[in-house]
Amino acid sequence: MEDKPTVPRIALTMGDPAGIGPEICLHALAEASLRAHCVPIVFGDAATLVRVAETCGQPLPELISDDVRQLTDATVPMVLDLGGVAVDAMTPGVVDAANGRAAMAYIEAAIQQALAGSVDAICTAPINKEALHAAGIEFPGHTEILAERTGAARTCMLMTSDELTCSFVTMHIGYSAVPAALNVERIVDVIELTTRAIHRLQGRAARLIVCGLNPHAGEQGLFGNREEEQVIAPAVARARERGFNVEGPIAPDTAFLPQRRRDVDAFICMYHDQGLIPVKMLAFESAVNITLGLPIVRTSVDHGTAFDIAWQGKADPGSLFKALRMAATLVG
Repeated sequence: MEDKPTVPRIALTMGDPAGIGPEICLHALAEASLRAHCVPIVFGDAATLVRVAETCGQPLPELISDDVRQLTDATVPMVLDLGGVAVDAMTPGVVDAANGRAAMAYIEAAIQQALAGSVDAICTAPINKEALHAAGIEFPGHTEILAERTGAARTCMLMTSDELTCSFVTMHIGYSAVPAALNVERIVDVIELTTRAIHRLQGRAARLIVCGLNPHAGEQGLFGNREEEQVIAPAVARARERGFNVEGPIAPDTAFLPQRRRDVDAFICMYHDQGLIPVKMLAFESAVNITLGLPIVRTSVDHGTAFDIAWQGKADPGSLFKALRMAATLVG
């Protein structure tokens, strides 16, 4: 008799306890359609999940344990109870240093178990950067935490959806810092990481467009400080020499036109909003965030903590469901 096929065990970090993370995690635990793809294991606080379930009228978690040894044998959705917060003292939708510390603890535990092989991938619910900083945790986001904690030499964020896929040369830095952060090596790294990811997801060579930094891609030096001529174009040329199918730099205001989106697999963006504005406009509830370059698989939702609707039963888990399925695909 053949062994029954198993599905990947995905460590689902609960995110900031005062946000919508607990609510969407409860949806994932209860969603029957996910069980053909993965076993979600929520790394979080059981008391918070129970309180949110009761408040929002959601099913209670079926299996709760504080024993990490159960992870390797998990066959049904469960909660790994890491504690970390005093739920009776918590106010939903309010920034709190204690919640920032707890969210960081969930992430670190998931990374540790993924590196140890106790889970097959990580999927993250949203954290609140203000809460992290209030707790003295200076990382600007998940991507930077994962890169540092896993020792990854080079990483980038890729945001993907059926409508549009973008990866990013820089992320959580101010606009004034972007030009100095651009260099040929970094852009080529992002092109290479993106090409590998597209091949893994779609099974073929990627077709990429690299966006310029300045209006009209610099207009031959009229705008900006010749970043296109001195950095971006040389990076594109080097990537082509290495065999990558890449075009650019393209003027950002025309890069995402419908015909280009049909013909191109991914867009290499120079900074956060250059790619995230069109992605969220076209696919706010369906895009998935993937961290490329890690020794482990990590996906995430494409939205934030939504403090304004936290614990009200209004959170849409659609992006989380897609992120969990994407993690399972990448594991396979």
